[in-house]
Amino acid sequence: ALLAALRPVLPLVLGLSLGCSLSLLRASWSQSGGEDQCLGVVGRPGPLAGGVHLEAADARLGPGHEDFRPRIVPYYRDPNKPYKKVLRTRYIQTELGFHERLFVAVLTSKATLNTLAVAVNKTVAHHFPRLLYFTGLRSAKVPHGMVLVAHGDERPIWLMYETMHYIHQHFGSDYDWFYIMQDDTYAQAEQVKALVTHLSINQDVYLGRAEEFIGGDEQARYCHGGFGYLLSRSLLLKLHPHLDSCRNEILSVRPDEWLGRCIIDFLGITCVSQLQGQHYHTYELAKNTEPEKEEEEEFQAALAVHPVSDMTLMYRLHKHFSRIQLDRAYQEIQELQMQIRNLTSLTPAGEAGLTWPVGINAPFLPKSRFEVISWDYFTEQHLFSCPDGSPKCELSGASKADVSEIIESALEQLNSRYQPLLRFSKRQLLNGYRRFDPTRGMEYTLDLLLEAVTQKGHSHVLAKRVSLVRPLSKVEIIPMPYVTEATRVQLVLPLTVQDLDFVANFLDMFAMNTLDTHDNALLTLLFIYHPYDAQRVSQVDVFAGVKAMVGELEKRYAEVKIPWISVKTEVPSQVKLMDIVSKKHPVDTLFFLASVWTEINMEFLNRCRMNTISNWQVFFPVHFQEFNPALVYRGEQTASSSTDFLRDGHFDRHSFAEACFYNSDYMTARTKLAADILDRDEVLESMEVFDVFLHYSGLHLFRAVEPGLVQKYALRSCNPRLSEELYHRCVLSNLEGLASRSHLAMALFEQEQANST
Repeated sequence: ALLAALRPVLPLVLGLSLGCSLSLLRASWSQSGGEDQCLGVVGRPGPLAGGVHLEAADARLGPGHEDFRPRIVPYYRDPNKPYKKVLRTRYIQTELGFHERLFVAVLTSKATLNTLAVAVNKTVAHHFPRLLYFTGLRSAKVPHGMVLVAHGDERPIWLMYETMHYIHQHFGSDYDWFYIMQDDTYAQAEQVKALVTHLSINQDVYLGRAEEFIGGDEQARYCHGGFGYLLSRSLLLKLHPHLDSCRNEILSVRPDEWLGRCIIDFLGITCVSQLQGQHYHTYELAKNTEPEKEEEEEFQAALAVHPVSDMTLMYRLHKHFSRIQLDRAYQEIQELQMQIRNLTSLTPAGEAGLTWPVGINAPFLPKSRFEVISWDYFTEQHLFSCPDGSPKCELSGASKADVSEIIESALEQLNSRYQPLLRFSKRQLLNGYRRFDPTRGMEYTLDLLLEAVTQKGHSHVLAKRVSLVRPLSKVEIIPMPYVTEATRVQLVLPLTVQDLDFVANFLDMFAMNTLDTHDNALLTLLFIYHPYDAQRVSQVDVFAGVKAMVGELEKRYAEVKIPWISVKTEVPSQVKLMDIVSKKHPVDTLFFLASVWTEINMEFLNRCRMNTISNWQVFFPVHFQEFNPALVYRGEQTASSSTDFLRDGHFDRHSFAEACFYNSDYMTARTKLAADILDRDEVLESMEVFDVFLHYSGLHLFRAVEPGLVQKYALRSCNPRLSEELYHRCVLSNLEGLASRSHLAMALFEQEQANST
């Protein structure tokens, strides 16, 4: 019986014993074999084995290894000096000392600023992370979309001197590589970016097309400015102290020769066309060159082409090299797809695991019916899944361009596959389906009525179903302005007579989550009186109880003042009310337009601050609306404080009552609205603040679900005097806020059972 009881525990006991024995045995080996190697490393002055000090051992590694030796800086605070708060940098990239990869400087002149410089800006400028134009003009008119630095002196040497000085002063500590080119140079941006990724930043690099000095040293070379040249950050930092001496001592007509002589004389570095296994390929264009007919291998592999005589030639070069890069990309895709097909047979899934298209992620597999991605039906004229919820709308704008491009792509793929045996042309789009799969991109299924023509001229009409995928491309990080969580938030709460039952809970939550925590937030109440109540305000004030509660808060928190504004109106238009509040606050005020059912908390206020950016973005959160507890629980015990989002409520996408925006942005959009509607104030009754920003501002409208903004269930009173759209949205919000479909079905089922009995 004892053996039977110990048998399940026996493997555990044996495993623990064996593990302890092995660990003790290994510890004895490491102690016996590691004493000599560690001797002298613990203490800096201690000797190594053989009497060699640590400093001598480090010296043998060479001076280049000193920067990579770890060094601990002890923290010491002088008790005699006052304590100062340490200011952290805005971005962790700055604190860690990371640099951007490439900076590009384009030298232009008065004659070519509006021609070749514009062509460079339209062809390759958007491929570089940062590009500036430098000229010697004093008051040059800057073409649209270009950043121009004018030095005020058109002498070539002076322009080069000022340009190098400006680059060092403003960008020397931010970038690793500096590429300098002329506006009559066509450079392949992607090739230049790929080149710098393969070069080490620890060396002094002066890379370009090496040319000999006239009558100079045969060993010395300078980089020809017409083909562009690359400078490393380390070389720029060493060169900057000698620029003044070079300007005074070196005489030259060409600015590229002057810079090359300066680098050689003071740094001893000559221009090279090959470095670290990377070649700087260039090509010199002859007169009347036809880029489309150039088939030389040197031209196809050129990283920079010079000279470019006019804008048309620049555009033709860009088209030609873009086509070459596109063909290379397609060739690489085909090779990768072939490799994937060959390796698929070796995987556990075999050929069945091969996805279509090859190399693209497999379609999303839903785990329940609630995760199924629905298809949107469309034709060439109409879309049957409209943003406003209507069953049918006209196909226009980006959607129409998308459908046209997909149909053209389908015909192109069919003809490339079956030509020259068959040639297809479109008769009609019978059916079209599309859906967005977040794991792979936009998927399309087209039923096309095609006319197929054979080589002998015979035609036949047939229907063909094709499937296409527009895969997700490279993800880009959108640069956003810097914001902080220290901005003061001004809460604006409109109140009507129907809201009086909920004001006490709102003020209690505001006091607990903002006043008690000393959050940087203020509150302004907006009392909306009906004309009948406004006439009797001296006898009976419907908001007297709210004003009494505000007085109690001000007594409890002596440093807090809660102002209120009284408004008399029959139709409480959100835009008209915001006009009154906007005039009473500074232009830099951050408003949070709240509703009486909102439960304010610090977490949401911080997100309001971070998601609202002046002159850039406004934030319209989608609050979480709890369901009617009478329908959800039906007499059972309510849920815990942690809300179950799948059972207790939903995100109310029909409500636009909450908004975060800056007063300056609202005033700008409101000015454009006033110029559009003139004196027709009745139009404002059919609009909300969301509509003002949507139609009359160029800002980003950020609308997202906000789990920190929770509202208790309440049946809203919908004002029938508002516009039809606003009234319809209010009714839909009330209906969808009752309960989920399962809860409503259960309530109906129980009611039918009760009626039947």
